[in-house]
Amino acid sequence: MKWRQSAGRNNVRNSIVKNILKHTLVIGSAFMAQVALADDFVSQATPPERLVVKEGFKVERLYSVPKKDFGSWVVLCEDDKGRLIAGDQYGALYRFNRPAPGKTLTDKDLEKIDLDIGHAWGLCYAFDSLYVVVNEKRHQGRGLYRLQDTNGDDKFDTVTLLKKFQEVGGEHGPHAVVLSPDGKSLYVACGNQTALPEYQTSRVTECWGEDSLQPRVYGRGFMKGVEAPRGWICKTDPEGRNWEVVATGFRNEYDIDFNLEGELFTYDADMEWDINTPWYRPTRINHVISGAEFGWRNGSAKWPEYYSDSFGAVVNIGPGSPTGVTFGTGAKFPAKYQKAFFACDWSYGKLYAVHLKPNGSSYSGEVEEFIAGQPFPLTDLCISKKDGAMYIAVGGRKVQSGIYRVTYTGSESTASVKPRSEGGEARAERRAIEAHHLKSDPSAVEKFWKHLGSDDRALRFAARTAIEKVPTKHWTKKAFEEKDPFAKLGALLSLARLGNEKIQGALVKSLLAYDYKSLNQQERFDLLRTYGLTFIRTGAPTKEQKAAVIKQLNSHYPGNSAAENIELSNVLGYLQAPDIISRSVELITNAPTQEEQIAIAKNIRFVKQGWTDESEKKLFTWFTRAAGYKGGASFTNFINEIKKDHLARLSDDRKKALAEIINARPITKNPLSSNRQLKFVKNWQMKDLTPLLGSGLEGNRNFKNGREMFAAATCYACHRFNEEGGGIGPDLTSAGGKFSPHDLLESIIDPSKEISDQYGSITFKLKNGKEIIGRIANLSGDNYKVITDLMAPGAMTNIKTSDIASSEPTKFSMMPPGLLNMLEDDDILDLLAYILSKGNKDDPLFQK
Repeated sequence: MKWRQSAGRNNVRNSIVKNILKHTLVIGSAFMAQVALADDFVSQATPPERLVVKEGFKVERLYSVPKKDFGSWVVLCEDDKGRLIAGDQYGALYRFNRPAPGKTLTDKDLEKIDLDIGHAWGLCYAFDSLYVVVNEKRHQGRGLYRLQDTNGDDKFDTVTLLKKFQEVGGEHGPHAVVLSPDGKSLYVACGNQTALPEYQTSRVTECWGEDSLQPRVYGRGFMKGVEAPRGWICKTDPEGRNWEVVATGFRNEYDIDFNLEGELFTYDADMEWDINTPWYRPTRINHVISGAEFGWRNGSAKWPEYYSDSFGAVVNIGPGSPTGVTFGTGAKFPAKYQKAFFACDWSYGKLYAVHLKPNGSSYSGEVEEFIAGQPFPLTDLCISKKDGAMYIAVGGRKVQSGIYRVTYTGSESTASVKPRSEGGEARAERRAIEAHHLKSDPSAVEKFWKHLGSDDRALRFAARTAIEKVPTKHWTKKAFEEKDPFAKLGALLSLARLGNEKIQGALVKSLLAYDYKSLNQQERFDLLRTYGLTFIRTGAPTKEQKAAVIKQLNSHYPGNSAAENIELSNVLGYLQAPDIISRSVELITNAPTQEEQIAIAKNIRFVKQGWTDESEKKLFTWFTRAAGYKGGASFTNFINEIKKDHLARLSDDRKKALAEIINARPITKNPLSSNRQLKFVKNWQMKDLTPLLGSGLEGNRNFKNGREMFAAATCYACHRFNEEGGGIGPDLTSAGGKFSPHDLLESIIDPSKEISDQYGSITFKLKNGKEIIGRIANLSGDNYKVITDLMAPGAMTNIKTSDIASSEPTKFSMMPPGLLNMLEDDDILDLLAYILSKGNKDDPLFQK
């Protein structure tokens, strides 16, 4: 359509944003079942009646832990007699019997484990022993311990330190320990503050590196200087003698568990300070296959999910604080929930049930909210082998702790389920490849080479890892002679990763032979990534190579997607391509999301040639706008660091000429809205648009315009889609598999018709008469940290629990009506098609 100028455009948009801020001041929270009074916030864990629980399930509060006496509990397991063992984050371990149905625990029921052990973040009862992961310098320091009863009196009497970990850490340090599916080994998980311990073997290819083509920006600099490999999972024997690296590249995976098929999963953390930056990665469920690398790096150097040398996620969840996980195996629950992967979110008080579906030799997943409350700081959970109930611990950071029991009260069958047969052949094939991850077997090259071009990402990753274990002399020639373009890219990527300087020229020559235009989106990502790895690991490009690569790529920039633009600008910026400046500045100025704008501004900040007076003015005018954008706690630092690097390339004369723009006050603007000219069109109702949903969505809709409309309707302010946007509302990337066109349209036009428990808000009434509308996003001791501005998720209001008189859910949706009123009917149809068509393999925008 033709966009028209309108003096009232900003007023219309601002009124929508103002409406959002007026009615939905926070990231959504679960609705409480009733008003909570002051006594509920003092010395008691959250009452079950204030929790939102999946229909058919019952939650009992068994115990509110007296903080002064027994601390704040963060870990839970069951021993061989069906007793529960829990641990205080800052103190001792306690053992107690499960109370009978309808009964609760008392202080007298607790038995303190009276040994020099505590500060546990991981517990596992196995091999007639209690294994404890300690995350504290006390006792004998951070490490894996084994507690045993040597005289048979049913009391642990010896403590053995099996493996000492690095004496640097905190909440990103040592975490979980679990028993392997075959009952012969232990798996241990540590976050990114703990370096890999001394190990004997590694399934991960031992060519650790940051692999960032351009210098990163650090933001506030948390863990600055810490480099790969970090965030790891290892396997060890019951005595802790031999250690095997299974996977690396996590940020802070708190807990791990195996499903019935023997596959390992975890729930990894985001870096909340990065929210609304292009390198923000939401909390996510990861399938931990053998040898996997998940790409956590500090600051802006995190690997995006589409990099083929990382393994990506089963499903992204959003902002949160991952803690305990468990599969429902052994629970007296319906089959769906026995198979579910339960994942705790500490900060937002949610227990998710992730329903996994075999997808090739890996899985896809759908996320369901199982239990939620405010506050409900979940720390750990386990399924009792004795009674089939789920037991949950809440606590951490010295907040009020408690123990809960979850049982099923519905009418569905709770008979034990068997492992899935679906996908079994593909998983067996992957495991056969993974058997070669601990050895260098030249026969693996011929056996598994075909999988380098597989549509199954897990098979590709497993095959590439097996081949990387073999000396390159056995397969370099084969890589260069490979005819299949996708398989060849996988082989070349592996050669680049292994860093042989002698083949740098041959690698570049092979990459230059690709016709960029003929490649699909993933092949383009692989080509660009392999260029980056080649220049990082095998040597910088010559002058002639630079010119040739620029010629190959230059005419294709901008590309078909934001991610492609980011990767092209990264490589072309590194190569000092002078004529990308005008195109890059146009993208920085006009891209519909701040993520794309920021990434490209970062990627061209060291390009020395091609700047004009006009492009410099546009760029620094954009910085005045970007200074008003909102994000996590590091957001402003990232913007300032990028601006500082751009300023560093200016001469003193240019700085003087641009001084008025450089020093201008930030422009206040809705940070995630379109730059297109808009005007009020109509107060759209369902009756106006429903007749258009049939034929109107048939044929070729304009996805590019749909993305523009996603910004114009301010969707990016709250929702992530295809790795862009905010984390306030649900991620809409998979909406096409969940909503019909009618249901999706109705949820936009009439958002309060059906309010999800997950996205309501809470009104806290204080004893001094004030009211604060918000969402508990963090807790510490007797303080709640509440987000009160959805446009500034990093800003929080502190509330003392002793100051709260009552709290109750608001009765309106976070999402205001009227968001489509500035769009024409064709634009609305493009928007719906864009949201519903994620994954359309026929459109280059979605080829991943």
